[in-house]
Formats: sequence, C-alpha cells, structure tokens
Amino acid sequence: MSHTAAPAVPLPIRIPIREIVPWAVFVVLLALIALYFVSAEQGAMAVFANSYVHEFVHDGRHLLAFPCH
Repeated sequence: MSHTAAPAVPLPIRIPIREIVPWAVFVVLLALIALYFVSAEQGAMAVFANSYVHEFVHDGRHLLAFPCH
C-alpha cells in the first residue's frame, strides 16, 4: 500500500503586537530625545546650562546637516 504524503503547509508566523508596542514606544521616545539633543540643544532653547551638550554632539550635527553656527 502506498501513501502519498501531503505537502506540509507552513503555519503563519504570529507577531505579538501587544508585546512589541511598549518597546516601540520606548525606542521612539529615545530617538526623539536624541534628535532633540542633536538638532535643537543650543542657545535659547538649551535645557542644560553652558554648551557641553552642544560641543558633545557638534560633529554629529554637521554630519546630519543641522546648522549650528
């Protein structure tokens, strides 16, 4: 007696959206904070006194084409 094997049907991969959402929000928040410090942290909009943050991200600012002086 010969048996014909049915082709295996792959099961769809389930993406657990409820587990991903908190991490996605966290990553977006970190990205927005980094974008603020690279783009707007200087002069009148400075959160921190002095220009330490500006000098720390100065080269990255030019690399991303943000004007700073």
